[in-house]
Amino acid sequence: MSASGGTKAIVAALAANLAIAASKFVAFAFSGSSSMLAEGVHSLADSGNQALLLVGGKKAQREATPQHPFGYGRERYIYAFLVSIILFSVGGMFALYEGYEKIKHPHEIEHWYWPVGVLVFAIIAESFSFRTAIKESNVTRRGKSWKEFVRHAKAPELPVVLLEDLGALVGLVLALGGVGLALLTGDGVWDGVGTICIGVLLVLIAVVLAIETKSLLLGESAGAEETRRIEAAVVDGDTVTGIIHMRTLHLGPEELLVAAKIAVQHDDTAGEVAAAINAAEARIREAVPIARVIYLEPDIYSEAEAAKGADPDATPGGPTPQDTAH
Repeated sequence: MSASGGTKAIVAALAANLAIAASKFVAFAFSGSSSMLAEGVHSLADSGNQALLLVGGKKAQREATPQHPFGYGRERYIYAFLVSIILFSVGGMFALYEGYEKIKHPHEIEHWYWPVGVLVFAIIAESFSFRTAIKESNVTRRGKSWKEFVRHAKAPELPVVLLEDLGALVGLVLALGGVGLALLTGDGVWDGVGTICIGVLLVLIAVVLAIETKSLLLGESAGAEETRRIEAAVVDGDTVTGIIHMRTLHLGPEELLVAAKIAVQHDDTAGEVAAAINAAEARIREAVPIARVIYLEPDIYSEAEAAKGADPDATPGGPTPQDTAH
């Protein structure tokens, strides 16, 4: 996995979550707090998630094969999607169930200093992990808002770790609130309420992650800035006079496919067109280094054909013959 994959942030989060998970389970064993149990399962699920991200990054580095000629870059998207499923099922749904059971059958929290001490320790540890994820993200965020970064990042690891760490910090505050209210009132129901709040939070984060990683799995185009640089690099104003149409597709976070039909002069020789295409490919790779796979098809530009617009039958996802018959 490249540096942009946020390996440092993943490893920091994994180390923090393993230590925190162990401390939470110890606190649950001594106190019986359902918030502690839910938080322990949450941290254990997060640890598994970070391990999945590391595995996905490793598998994505495999060389292309005849069966997979474009390589395995999308492995990172697949494993990030698995993370959202685990966070939803193991983390969120378990917390909701545990909170419901605690509200239905409340009992007092014993040895209150265990859950409180562990929660304070966990907040400190998660804060360091979150800080690392923020620093790693700022390298590639380039002035975007955090919402834009999560929505448009092509490398899934950093958004996943960011949302996980944010969810963990908020969940710890909710757990501390639930335990605190249970201790102040002597009513264990509040511990269950805090646990349900944690479950709702985890489910919401899992849904956001699932939506974003699903979009990456389906295949996203290059960003607006990259698209502008590619368009500027293709046209030389001499042999290549324009772009008739162009498609881009991320084969992985750091690998982009570019396919375009380009306009050339009608009296250019085959040798001149071939040289112009090779030069255009070199300019594209210089302007956007992640453009690894480039297909340029020369054609003679026709105003009459251009005026007809794009042919929907020739576009992926265009109407079927039955649709065009109406």
